Amino acid sequence: MTTTDTEEPTLTIDELAARAGVTVRTVRFYGTRGLLPPPVLGPRRVGHYGREHLARLALIEELQHQGMTLAAIERYLKRLPEDLSPHDLALHRAVVASWAPQSVERVTRDELGRRAGRPLTDEEVDRLTAMDIVVRDADAEDGGVYRVDAGLLRLGVELLDVPFSPETVLAARTALLEHSRAAARDLSRLLRDAVAERDAPEVRSLSAHMHPLVVQALLTTFQRSLREELREWLDGGGED
Repeated sequence: MTTTDTEEPTLTIDELAARAGVTVRTVRFYGTRGLLPPPVLGPRRVGHYGREHLARLALIEELQHQGMTLAAIERYLKRLPEDLSPHDLALHRAVVASWAPQSVERVTRDELGRRAGRPLTDEEVDRLTAMDIVVRDADAEDGGVYRVDAGLLRLGVELLDVPFSPETVLAARTALLEHSRAAARDLSRLLRDAVAERDAPEVRSLSAHMHPLVVQALLTTFQRSLREELREWLDGGGED
């Protein structure tokens, strides 16, 4: 692995494929289909890939997990802004993962690292455990098995790079859960009232159609609200 002048890590195609848990052939195929931006060419015209490529591969993997065809994935990615950061792409992946029911899986330590998209140190696993994203399976005889919600794992790995303590992240997660559940209750009440006269099959169809739209709307609204709060805080010199 090499680094650029801004200390942004760059990966060879072999390293990218290994980190993403796919084959080199898959990376090249996605590149020819326009699903991945071209690499940065270095000395001897060797291509180097960065965090954006990893984030896009994770998003593609999640879209496939949701049952989308390659053509549908292409249409989805084309609708995204071209200048999305790796963090923005991780948010989109979290939205896509939320379309499916919560799925807690039992994985080994090696599989945990593969799902995370990078090898995890003991300290990082401990931090994910402290944030209640990974739970060590007490029933496993060898102690090397973990319970993890795949939809939260990649987001948790992103949080490892945030300079906050696990306690702060856990408190923030608790606040988000409380407010998101309140919003979900209000929205569910509104939607139930709107479809009260419709039959059950039509209600299920409308619910499946509205779910990703509502989640995307909540994400967009929250991003704007958070941006405004941060702007007011910074303009006020950090005062409460």
